[in-house]
Amino acid sequence: MNEMKPAASHATEPSEPRISPLWLRWFTFYGERYVRKHFHALRLCQSAPPVPSNPLVVYLNHASWWDPMVCLALRRRFFAHRASYAPIDAVALRRYPFFRKLGFFPVEQQAHRGTVAFLEGASRVLARSDSMLWLTPQGRFADVRDTSVGLRTGMAHLATRVNVATYLPLALEYAFWEERMPEACINFGEPIVVTREQAAKTGARGLTVLFEEKLRAAQQQLAAAVIRRDASQLRVLDRQRVGVGGVYDVWRRFRSLMRQESFRPEHGTK
Repeated sequence: MNEMKPAASHATEPSEPRISPLWLRWFTFYGERYVRKHFHALRLCQSAPPVPSNPLVVYLNHASWWDPMVCLALRRRFFAHRASYAPIDAVALRRYPFFRKLGFFPVEQQAHRGTVAFLEGASRVLARSDSMLWLTPQGRFADVRDTSVGLRTGMAHLATRVNVATYLPLALEYAFWEERMPEACINFGEPIVVTREQAAKTGARGLTVLFEEKLRAAQQQLAAAVIRRDASQLRVLDRQRVGVGGVYDVWRRFRSLMRQESFRPEHGTK
């Protein structure tokens, strides 16, 4: 996720993207409907995330194409009072320029100036206490069970440029249980408050290791609940209209009526 115009135009970039409330409301509405259409349920492991008073960075494992859509739904539920931003690949943003109106700012991939642009743009975003940044510091898609994929050090370098911020790990996992559609499961990990001085003292590598440990812990906790298929530990945030659909559900309804039983459209018990 990242775009940028050529270096000559870099100085003309605005201090931060201008979020359009109208576009954001429309796209959030569209995104939530899209998630609801393709997943049986959006489930939260453990409790809701904390509400810090300082700038917030939510960093997550990059499990699938669905990650931004799920994050969009989480933004409205838990962080609606904050201005949300995220880096996006420069090429993608040139292709879909309306993303600027949603809070995306451009960064070039595989280039030194892309790293510089990310640090500058992210630092400006986190200068405001009511802002937040969404990051996928793994840098690529990775299986949720693949522990060999570490985090890049960009987020740790960012911490040396920000007075203070809270870094909140978010674990994402998508699993098929008993219904036709998969479950989208999330878990917020333990938040880490980092000052500029602490970041400089710990160093980029040490801080990155700490970020990795907190994210891994959140992933492991989520994985345990998903593997057990323990619905009691994964409360429903949103759910689609369930059922197999078509002639089969008509027959099931008719059979329930003949047996004088209440009709349950779910295939399973989750």
